[in-house]
Amino acid sequence: MIVIEGLTKRFGATVALDAMDLKVEPGRIVGLIGPNGAGKTTAMSVLATLLTPDAGSARVDGCDVLADPARVKGMIGYMPDFFGVYDGLKAWEYLDFFAAAYYIPESRRTALIKDLLELVNLGDKAETYVDLLSRGMKQRLALARCLVHDPAVLIMDEPASGLDPRARAELKEIIRHLRDMSKTVLISSHILPELAEICDEVAIMEKGKVLVCGPVEEITATGRGLRVISLRLAGTPDLSGLGDYLNKRHNISEVSKEESNLKFFFDGDDAAQAALLRELADQGWPVAEFKEVRRNLEETFMAVTGEEDLHES
Repeated sequence: MIVIEGLTKRFGATVALDAMDLKVEPGRIVGLIGPNGAGKTTAMSVLATLLTPDAGSARVDGCDVLADPARVKGMIGYMPDFFGVYDGLKAWEYLDFFAAAYYIPESRRTALIKDLLELVNLGDKAETYVDLLSRGMKQRLALARCLVHDPAVLIMDEPASGLDPRARAELKEIIRHLRDMSKTVLISSHILPELAEICDEVAIMEKGKVLVCGPVEEITATGRGLRVISLRLAGTPDLSGLGDYLNKRHNISEVSKEESNLKFFFDGDDAAQAALLRELADQGWPVAEFKEVRRNLEETFMAVTGEEDLHES
């Protein structure tokens, strides 16, 4: 449904997108994550026909965003990180304005607006002025605005930004419902655990490129070829000696102590794990537990990008 190939965009000497590639299959929710300046918003702006790339291509359902931007605009609903709502209008008037902008006949608008408000859990707020809505309600109203023309693709840049936990939970349920409606969703967010909950796939970006892309479970299990190993010794030994020993190996990194266990990144396959376990036993370390553990999305993000700061300003 979305195909990006070799997409490049520069702002002066700054390279925002560097031959970026990405494919999103129909009916999937794909999360776009990356550190500050990774190029997420730039890529979304190109897909939304708001920016012209310097090189490469981007297509939505086979339609090139450069060759036919008007048609692409009819296929997508774009929700930027800074959404706009108009004070002085009631919620239904706000949606009616945008429905008219998409040339939806007036005879259809009443039922359409009612359905959209129900979809985003604002059915009882139709007559409420926009400026009196909470931030979470405004966010959901902005999402309803993106849906007035029934787009096949939704592009959502930081939709949960500034929302409280309850509002984020409501938004997650709405996004899941959109998937049930066969919508394709490309979403960026800093709340990485929540992306893991709702996304079918994640694409991790850095310096304008997609480094890793795939199903959430697959990405969190392996990351960039690195596995997470948890190791426990019998009894209550001092783990510092073993930590020093492991840190000297070329295929082990980020050794840390967690209660009575040592945890570390391991660059190797099953055979390499077995060899390491045999080596530790031969060296006299009383290994009581040695297992690969599934990392969470934040740990995967850090392993892939090498960044410690997960939050953009």
